[in-house]
Amino acid sequence: MNKLFESELKVINIGLKSFKETLDEQKVQSVQVDWKPPLISDPSMFDVIRKNSDKIETANKEAVKRILNSKPFLTGMGKAIDVIPGMKKNLLLHAGPPVAWDKMCGPMRGAVIGALIYEGFVKTFEEAEKAAASGEIEFSPCHEHATVGPMAGIVSPSMPVFILENEEFGNKAFCTMNEGLGKVLRYGAYDESVIERLRWMENILYPSLKKAIEKIGKIDLKNTIAQALHMGDEVHNRNRAATSLLYRTLAPEIVNQNEKENAISVLNFINSNDHFFLNLSMGVSKVSLDAARNIENSSIVVVMARNGTEFGIQLSCTGDEWFTGVSPVPEALYFTGYTKDDANPDIGDSSITETNGLGGFAIAASPAIVQFVGGSTNDAVNYTLKMYEITVAENNIYKIPYLNFRGTPTGIDVIKVIEKNILPFIDTGVAHKKAGIGQIGAGVLEAPVDPFIKAFIGFANQLKNS
Repeated sequence: MNKLFESELKVINIGLKSFKETLDEQKVQSVQVDWKPPLISDPSMFDVIRKNSDKIETANKEAVKRILNSKPFLTGMGKAIDVIPGMKKNLLLHAGPPVAWDKMCGPMRGAVIGALIYEGFVKTFEEAEKAAASGEIEFSPCHEHATVGPMAGIVSPSMPVFILENEEFGNKAFCTMNEGLGKVLRYGAYDESVIERLRWMENILYPSLKKAIEKIGKIDLKNTIAQALHMGDEVHNRNRAATSLLYRTLAPEIVNQNEKENAISVLNFINSNDHFFLNLSMGVSKVSLDAARNIENSSIVVVMARNGTEFGIQLSCTGDEWFTGVSPVPEALYFTGYTKDDANPDIGDSSITETNGLGGFAIAASPAIVQFVGGSTNDAVNYTLKMYEITVAENNIYKIPYLNFRGTPTGIDVIKVIEKNILPFIDTGVAHKKAGIGQIGAGVLEAPVDPFIKAFIGFANQLKNS
């Protein structure tokens, strides 16, 4: 002990970062421990977790096994009214947790207005607003109907949807076709060009793809995503490789099954839309995570979703119960003429990709995305590495070349989120806060704290009462 100060000091600092900064100024070797206190300080909550740790561990192993063993295939297409469970002629599905018309944000209202005009329920903006507020139109979360939708996530009865089947567990999921970027329905735009595109998608794109998929039989989407991760995608904000792989699979049958003019227009549309695969990556994640629902004592998160007002999560063991908090505004790179003041709070079901170990959790495979906010390759790698701390498994199929083909962090554990005070990292698009304008940028954010605190408390209370 007496010789301690006679040798060169090497300090491990677990306090304020300013202590380390002072040591750096004095040229003292030091390491900052990245530690934060738990998000909840009530020791009785953690006592409940400790007493039930064996049951929780067993349940979480089963939940993650189901996620990892899922076999999602694209097997067909159909109209929403014909294939989505519980769909009705007066029902519109939306992204995120439940929200009524009077609480909807601008872009979701814009998408509702566009959908009502597209369906022929109304002809004008004013008529659409009146119908939406009348109570005649019903609203329900996509997630409560085995469906996912990006951004506003509006799915109306006539919209064509992809049908995904989990061959291992027999459940299905549904998602719309991607419209492209910019001024589109999912970002809250609803002018004539938006409606015209939707009708072209219904009348030309949908039957062309439906015939091609029927001829192929089924498409292995899990394998497509695995390949895309090796090619620079994370299949949330970057889908160029995945879209290209899907294009190669579909193109021969699109040509064989359709008239020349239609085939050309369909192939050009897919080729010009790097995000065409996004909706399918969401569907893959949904159909995989739904297989892990309703496992008693499991603290695994099976949904993260946003409606532009609230951010909501669901746990494996708590069924359809939503735990919500205020949705944050992303840190983003904005299109010319727009700033953060124009941005709507985070919106969309696309964070289901992160819930499945993709998107922001796999951003080390796609470091170009962090350039949205002035980040570096090291930042991208560190984001992914941090997500391993709040998950219970590494994916057996989705792997990251830069991390020596380590599996992506999979299976968010609400207990670890609370204990380690580390929140899920998400990359996302940004919509203008006013209806009718559309996309204004793209960026990244941390999930908000409140939904995870509420979910942890709900989980602990369920354990107490079981």
